[in-house]
Amino acid sequence: MSESTPTTAKADTKKVLIVDDDYEIVDSLRYALEEQGYQVVIARDGNQGLALAERENPDLMILDMMMPKRSGFLVLEKLRRMRETPLPVIMITGNEGSRHKAYAELLGVSDYIRKPFAMDRLLQAVANLLTP
Repeated sequence: MSESTPTTAKADTKKVLIVDDDYEIVDSLRYALEEQGYQVVIARDGNQGLALAERENPDLMILDMMMPKRSGFLVLEKLRRMRETPLPVIMITGNEGSRHKAYAELLGVSDYIRKPFAMDRLLQAVANLLTP
């Protein structure tokens, strides 16, 4: 397979669920991930994120910590109870607190990235988690 092969949806295309209420961040993430050949699903709040995680069975979730209806922490807690196989989760946040990072790690996040972040940093984290 050459590098110039078009990235159409294939059976092996990895699905990434973005759960964030910030439209600019979501649009930037969607564009960058689709450019890398990932299928992207969007949720705008924690409750919708949980519903889509169950229905869409994504390969990875990018989860904002602070959201309406259900915070990233509450999403993560529920996700860990409802799935037998843990879903890789990258938590993104504007929060500087180290306690939040420690709690996210306790809940099993795969990576914790503070906003603002370089898109390359996020894309590398996604690739690391989705490459066998």
